[in-house]
Amino acid sequence: MLNFSNFALRRGPRLLLEDVSFIIYAGNKVGITGANGTGKSSLFELIRGRLQPDTGDLSMPTKLSIAHLAQETAAVSTPAIEWVMDGDQELRTVQQSLSRAQTRQDGHEQARWHDQLEAIDGYTARSRAAQLMHGLGFRADQDEVPVKTLSGGWRVRLNLARALMCRSDLLLLDEPTNHLDLDALIWLEDWLRVYTGTLLLISHDRDFLDRVTDHIAHIEHRGMTLYAGNYSAFETQRAAQLANQQSAYERQQREVRHIQQFVDRFRAKATKARQAQSRLKALQRMELIAPAHIDSQFHFEFPPPERLPNPLLRLENLAVGYTDRPVIKNINLNLLPGHRIGLLGHNGAGKSTLVKLLAGSLKALKGRCEAAPDLAIGYFAQHQLEQLDAQATPLLHLQRLDHHASEQKLRNYLGGFGFGGDQVGESVAPFSGGEKARLVLALLVYQRPNLLLLDEPTNHLDLEMRHALTMALQDFGGAMVLVSHDRHLLRTVTDELLMVHDGKVSPFPGDLDDYPRWLSEQRRIFTPGVSAEATQNSAAARKARRKAKAEQRRALQPLRHKAKTLETDIDRLSIKRDSLEQTLADPSIYEEKEKPKLKELLQQKTNLDRALAQAEEAWLEVSEAVEAARI
Repeated sequence: MLNFSNFALRRGPRLLLEDVSFIIYAGNKVGITGANGTGKSSLFELIRGRLQPDTGDLSMPTKLSIAHLAQETAAVSTPAIEWVMDGDQELRTVQQSLSRAQTRQDGHEQARWHDQLEAIDGYTARSRAAQLMHGLGFRADQDEVPVKTLSGGWRVRLNLARALMCRSDLLLLDEPTNHLDLDALIWLEDWLRVYTGTLLLISHDRDFLDRVTDHIAHIEHRGMTLYAGNYSAFETQRAAQLANQQSAYERQQREVRHIQQFVDRFRAKATKARQAQSRLKALQRMELIAPAHIDSQFHFEFPPPERLPNPLLRLENLAVGYTDRPVIKNINLNLLPGHRIGLLGHNGAGKSTLVKLLAGSLKALKGRCEAAPDLAIGYFAQHQLEQLDAQATPLLHLQRLDHHASEQKLRNYLGGFGFGGDQVGESVAPFSGGEKARLVLALLVYQRPNLLLLDEPTNHLDLEMRHALTMALQDFGGAMVLVSHDRHLLRTVTDELLMVHDGKVSPFPGDLDDYPRWLSEQRRIFTPGVSAEATQNSAAARKARRKAKAEQRRALQPLRHKAKTLETDIDRLSIKRDSLEQTLADPSIYEEKEKPKLKELLQQKTNLDRALAQAEEAWLEVSEAVEAARI
């Protein structure tokens, strides 16, 4: 399928890969791993013909149908489902040819193209596109919404559905899970496992790689090595290469102790037995894989909180939501030191809403919330990446938190998060999403919180940084509430799983391995509140359904109006940002004489990014409220 022969690849003056030779066979599912900046995405550009090797050769079959996950989406008025169907280019070609034949009233050609449409399963294309969208979290009433009204994260999901729609021989997916929740990730995992073509997948989610791939191509030191097996097999093989290092052994033993402490503590408790067993499985793996990460550049830990009041936070009969409409009711929760809680639930069920309530950024609609006087919250959410001061450096961000610390101490601290050398003195504006996420985490850790609230903290983080975060969280002495689609992180740092579902928060009886089964059962259950009588095609049943839908439309009208206003704002801000980015792409703006203008433009971009992030978050909150009201 793909034959790499002694090839080298550069991007600008930087040599990314050299003397690389291996073969990927048809039907292989290959995970591409390596640190950020080592050339993973550039390799995809090479395969797509957008880059050429400096030396050597890449050969592949002619007329190979290649699908890829686009990272950008134009702000077009095309309905979402039509955008997804556009991913099947042969389908569109056949449809256009059929339309021309119908215009000419050419019966022979019409019959020919109808036969071709049937041969490529074109008559089911719309339903297949809808299934892809719904599997990735879109609601049925979003099928016809214009693409431009969707936020950035939802456009990424739409692009993913479009790539899957293509009947491809080779599928290239670059970080497909970044904007997915756990439900959509599990659905995608199942879809890719039965995909019959060749898959090349860039991902930093080890559980996802484990379940989907059968080979790992690892990039380091400008070389690329192909390993047989999934990601766990790769870690084991690589660990064997490093196992003689004493430092690797020491770190391995530290990881083993952390997990063993949990197992010993909860194994005897019936309510914790399933999770203890899950941790024991993780322990067995840790004994083998720890040395594989010994050369990571990321090393940090949470310092002990200055105070640990007990309880940290007490919630009694709380209701929380938006515009006086509860998303979750009757919340009763005591957060004590040592609590390590993972939140599960469908997209839109209210997980992020609950975290915002705990963080104090969203007020309760009713009920009682008691916070300890010495409560110190460390809150990580994706919108905080855009709240960094774009003109400030990582060093300056830390100096604002601690005026008395020496510069060398702060530099050493930032080094543990991968910021070294000149980078600590560079402005944040051009940083990647992963670099911004690492800086936000560095600022959070430095403030010594006693309650951690983490909403998808691993988005944009590579495998090594995720590993470092996992180890640091296992040592954390306060309480923690975690929302994440990274099952390895959930499995190894949480002791208790809570389900946010149907407007309630309750303990999840099983472990993470039971969650996919729970999802499958939910898909088979009829919508709550619809009885067997109501499903019959009687006049009374139809009348009851019409009345219920009318009442629901009236109740949701204010929220939908607000959502429409926010969609307009997002569209307007996106157009402004695109125009500003085009201006910033002009090399002349970086000349010395244009420095004042450049500074002004960068400030405008920072303000626009912040406003757009706030608008998108508000839209997501309103959408969450609409979804909750529909349940």
